[in-house]
Amino acid sequence: MASRSQRHANAVGLQRFGLGVKIGQAEALLDGARDLILNEIRADSIARPAGIAYVGTADISTAFYAFADAEKKAREAPRVAQANVPAAPGAGADGGAAAPRPPAEPPLPARIYRDEVMARTRLALEAPAGFGERLVQFWSNHFCVAVNKNTTTRIMAGAFEREAIRPHIFGHFADMLLAAESHPAMLEYLDNQLSTGPNSPAGNRRGRGLNENLGREILELHTLGVGGGYTQADVTSLARIITGWMVAPRNGALGTPGVFAFNPRIHEPGAQQLLGKLYDQPDKAQGVAALADLARHPATARFVATKLVRHFVADEPPAALVDDIAAAFRRSEGDLAVVSRALVESDAVWSAEPAKIRSPQEFLIAAFRALGREPDAGQVLGTLGVMGQPVWQPPGPNGYPDTNAAWASPQGLKTRIDVAARLGQQAAGGIADPRQLSEEILGPLLTPETRQAVARAESKPQALALLLMSPEFQRR
Repeated sequence: MASRSQRHANAVGLQRFGLGVKIGQAEALLDGARDLILNEIRADSIARPAGIAYVGTADISTAFYAFADAEKKAREAPRVAQANVPAAPGAGADGGAAAPRPPAEPPLPARIYRDEVMARTRLALEAPAGFGERLVQFWSNHFCVAVNKNTTTRIMAGAFEREAIRPHIFGHFADMLLAAESHPAMLEYLDNQLSTGPNSPAGNRRGRGLNENLGREILELHTLGVGGGYTQADVTSLARIITGWMVAPRNGALGTPGVFAFNPRIHEPGAQQLLGKLYDQPDKAQGVAALADLARHPATARFVATKLVRHFVADEPPAALVDDIAAAFRRSEGDLAVVSRALVESDAVWSAEPAKIRSPQEFLIAAFRALGREPDAGQVLGTLGVMGQPVWQPPGPNGYPDTNAAWASPQGLKTRIDVAARLGQQAAGGIADPRQLSEEILGPLLTPETRQAVARAESKPQALALLLMSPEFQRR
């Protein structure tokens, strides 16, 4: 058995890198926490969501086109019936009394979003420690898309995470970067559909021009970062390089509808200079080459390292740790398994006291795991909406904030208290003794103050709420 100090460090590490202890697993985790997390990296892959009706972007697009056609037909049907079969006042189209509409499932886009979120949630609840799932959340926020942009991003956000993020969690950053920037959800979210090379055949004929949104965010948010050494000229150049990257339209002219397509008719012709280097590759290869170089750039290594350390360790990332992670990124040419291992193997990370407040998504998953709950869609979607962090709906292309100030406002804390109270009420019937649960979930992190507060609670629901709102549970 590990020593008392080692068990405390393991408890800190599990909070820092995982999704929270589940009922019945505390002892095994505390004795081998670091190995458990490193084993996730060694496995070289993570679980994929199950129980999803439409797996790929092509399937999703086909289903949505059929849904849209049926909706259009349904809207037109009453007008046709009214024109051809006059009905008596208050009667249905068949002349009888209008039948009440039966309860219906949400429209297809809402169902796809709901099912994707719940599949993701199940994986987070089932994971032994959850380091891989934490990385999915981190990288999905780094390369974020927003479901409230339009219907396309709503139906594609889950597929984006499954196709562009999950396969590369322990792969190479360059592969994740290419997969993310060429995914239909990203192309739609950052308007590359609207970008036309001014000197392309389509640009010459229609007078259309560049949309720089995707090019700018690739440099500013996805690779080099602000202060990474690029200029406005580089933004414009990269926007030219990736013209022609689009979502294949429904008519099939560019291949299977709904997937990535390269359209040479809107691609800006000729060589382009980016960060002092000339790119003269043809067609899509020009963009692929540019992204590969950006993925290996030293500024990208430092930007990614800083974000990782800020996410897992502290709002003010320790400079020495950032240096170590950036060096691992450069040395391995962006091998994310090597980068993740460097972070997990750092003794400084395991010895530092928890300083980060769990985000609403992290808090809710940790609470469900601690209480042994299997939530329904309303308990996930509704609660995260109230707490201000609905899945795949960040306020902007820079994703959800990753600092304590964003989630520890007075209103945010009040909402957490309300959520904790509601969860305590829902779980009370299935928890024999909140005092025992506190010992099991928090282990060596449990303070005398929290132990006493739980023991003196006026009711079981209140005791569970106090556990969930304790500093030891809220911080990681």
